Amino acid sequence: MNKINILFLLGLGLSLSACGGVKDSLGLNKTVPDEFAVVKRAPLAMPPDYSLRPPRPGAPRPQEQTTSEQAKKAVFGEQEEQNQISPYATDGESILLQRAGSTTIDPNIRVKVDEETSKLHDRNEPVAKKLLGLGLGDKGKPSATVVDQEAEAERLRKNAEEGKPVTEGETPSIDE
Repeated sequence: MNKINILFLLGLGLSLSACGGVKDSLGLNKTVPDEFAVVKRAPLAMPPDYSLRPPRPGAPRPQEQTTSEQAKKAVFGEQEEQNQISPYATDGESILLQRAGSTTIDPNIRVKVDEETSKLHDRNEPVAKKLLGLGLGDKGKPSATVVDQEAEAERLRKNAEEGKPVTEGETPSIDE
């Protein structure tokens, strides 16, 4: 009876160890930090004036930003400082940026890019549409025409009787 109890407990332990919740509660799973939740902390700096008041416990640090503010700054840049060189730039960096023309950034560059892109819209059609004439023209009508089969056959027959080339004359089409 003693062996049966031991085997039963061993089997129960093995079956429960396969469950994820049991592993978590026993601390057997490895917990990995989220790499996107890691935030870089602002460097500590010695204040130039020692007469500052000590910070309140639990108050946010004034030099740090939230992750959403950091993301906005990384994607869109700083709106106020677009045309300025950083005060922390070295002499070489500031000279390089001035000669590259980064101090004279046009604030309406997005409008200009949108205008240029809209002008290129017609040129960016697929090759099949350009070659086969598929798609819509400027007025919303199909750019391809439907040929009237009977009238075209009659035109080709007359050209052959008169000895004219097949390209002479206008191709009849059906108006839709």
